[in-house]
Amino acid sequence: MFEQIKHNMETIAGVAIYPILSLLIFFFFFVGLAFWVFSYKKEKIKELSQIPFER
Repeated sequence: MFEQIKHNMETIAGVAIYPILSLLIFFFFFVGLAFWVFSYKKEKIKELSQIPFER
């Protein structure tokens, strides 16, 4: 089955760009997410962490 998929993918022109685009999207998403997490204010994190304990 893999050979059939491999053959079909090899016949598509420009198919090599898709793995590169996928890697770039993955990389930039997680870099952005890490930047967002590390730039979040500690006061806001403490406030949000107390929400489950409030009634």
